Amino acid sequence: MKLTLGFSPCPNDTFIFDALVNGAIDTEGYTFEPVLEDVQTLNEWAAEGRLDVTKLSFPALLQNASTYSILSSGAALGKGVGPLLIAKKMVDVPDVAHCRVAIPGENTTANFLLHHAFPMVQTRVPTLFSDIEDAVLRGDVDLGVIIHENRFTYQQKGLLRIADLGEIWEQRTGAAIPLGAIAIRKSLGADVRRAVESLIRKSLLHAFHDYPAVTSYVKQHAQAMDEAVMRQHIELYVNDYSVDLGEEGQKAIGTFATVYAEQRGEPVVNLFDEA
Repeated sequence: MKLTLGFSPCPNDTFIFDALVNGAIDTEGYTFEPVLEDVQTLNEWAAEGRLDVTKLSFPALLQNASTYSILSSGAALGKGVGPLLIAKKMVDVPDVAHCRVAIPGENTTANFLLHHAFPMVQTRVPTLFSDIEDAVLRGDVDLGVIIHENRFTYQQKGLLRIADLGEIWEQRTGAAIPLGAIAIRKSLGADVRRAVESLIRKSLLHAFHDYPAVTSYVKQHAQAMDEAVMRQHIELYVNDYSVDLGEEGQKAIGTFATVYAEQRGEPVVNLFDEA
């Protein structure tokens, strides 16, 4: 069976899926066609059900829960992993409401956490995540919400942290931060879902076995990123929750779903009703 598989070119995703898409493990009759895009593009495609298996921000997964089921392996979830709000100069909290803020997409977890921490922000500017630092430096926007490897590079560019949006979430909820999930089209059925979940876990455990070696596949898609930054990226975003969400991970996602529903005035979506 051939399945399309969408994920980002960032080191945490290529680290997880390398063995799966490049034949380093037995895929038990399944073949995967990798589609590498930024997460906001993947989020938008979810509304069309374009991919069989895909990385999604949690808001996008909740919006498309009738089409996609969450897998318990491959997720990005944890503490101390949240997006940062950055600027060229310090900004007082009351002034944030009047700032133009670059976000990495409307239905990203980063944008949700910005609204959770600073609901008074009026002007959000969707921007490719890798362009946000430069947009702030040029003055195109006043503030930027950065994710992925930019957490490790913004200070080198002379930018300042205004707030850690993940830290605010953790302080208010006591829960880990659900950043991104791996989801599969429900129409494929429960047997395929369980098989793919198992294969992703196998691929990740294979990668852990060889770590701290960074494969050519990870390096290829990380492009100019320093190898030390690749490892920082992997170590921050790939953890025990990525192997299996477990009870604690499911609880954190349930908290996220509840706050998300309250924010939108909608019923709470239970992502684990099929588990």
